[in-house]
Amino acid sequence: MSLHLLAQAATEAPSGVDHFLAVLPALLRGAGITVCVAAVAEVIGICIGLTIALLRLHGLWFLRWPCLAYVDAIRGTPLLVQILFLYFGVPALMIQLTGRPFSFELGFGESVWVKDAIVAGTLACGLNSGAYLSEIYRAALRSIDGGQAEAARSLGLGRLATFRHVVAPQALVRALPPMGNELITLLKDTSLLSVIAVTEIVRTGQLYAARTYAVFPTYLAIAATYFVLVFTVSRLLGLLDRRLAAGTKRP
Repeated sequence: MSLHLLAQAATEAPSGVDHFLAVLPALLRGAGITVCVAAVAEVIGICIGLTIALLRLHGLWFLRWPCLAYVDAIRGTPLLVQILFLYFGVPALMIQLTGRPFSFELGFGESVWVKDAIVAGTLACGLNSGAYLSEIYRAALRSIDGGQAEAARSLGLGRLATFRHVVAPQALVRALPPMGNELITLLKDTSLLSVIAVTEIVRTGQLYAARTYAVFPTYLAIAATYFVLVFTVSRLLGLLDRRLAAGTKRP
């Protein structure tokens, strides 16, 4: 091939900017999956975290040890290992024990299999987040002065009403900043689901880079997508934090 043809081919080849712009629509679709996984996992984590925090603070003694063991096990192992364990380990164990993978019955003739990558990944992220959120809730609840609960009960409020109207609102304000940090961490940790082929942001970019060999612009676009996503969420959480703090100030 002559030098002229080589120069012409070089000028006609897509540039890094072209690849950067070309991969963005696919990354935005992957970002939708990332946000959905993070949102569902956060809801799971909130439910688990609040339950464990209340059991460790007010539950019977024999319920506290399993909760503590769960928190220590989750915090003591990498999230990647937990994802692989749920995706590969649990289905293999259930097949050996029952002859079929573990599944959730939805109640209308449909089942959700843990073997599904997005289900296993979301569960792993939710279980992981629940352990860390339980410590956040426990610290926030313990920071509330016990005299306030005693004063509320002396006015005739029951334990549930005292928790709902006196303790919980103050604990929520104190827990919101670390909860926001946990949500941002969860958003970034969803990138680990690429190892089980969930087509979130990273996996989508990997597929594009493997097809086009445009590695640098693709991963630059991945980083930019995460930055915009995290920046937006952090600003929304900051706005919510300020509104809640303003609502709890004394007149």
